[in-house]
Amino acid sequence: MLQFDTLTLDSHSPIYLQILRFIKQEIASGTICYGDELPSRRVLSALLGVNPNTVQKAFHLLEEEGIIESRAGAKSVIAADEAAANRLRAELREVEARSAIQLLRESGLTKKEALALIEQFWDQPPERSDG
Repeated sequence: MLQFDTLTLDSHSPIYLQILRFIKQEIASGTICYGDELPSRRVLSALLGVNPNTVQKAFHLLEEEGIIESRAGAKSVIAADEAAANRLRAELREVEARSAIQLLRESGLTKKEALALIEQFWDQPPERSDG
């Protein structure tokens, strides 16, 4: 079952979108896969300390996208197969790339300067963020 203990909610975007993105990221990373169960809406809302309608909205959107499947009286399960997981990976990469590009633009860099910066740091190991 998907654990939500690593999900840290913030005030930058609606909570239902944060839940939706978290589940998509977990599928894309391979942490959860086809057939894995999700906590019930009630349990998840209590765990996160949010209104059950917020969780319901996230789950409804995931159902519409075919990422989860819900059955009456049963827990929701991941319905995304490997092809869907690959699509999610591509979608998330694009979102992250666009976000990074926007930050570089906002910092005043030209495309040439941004590419030079990327080239400079590309092969260096990532910095640890365990403050």
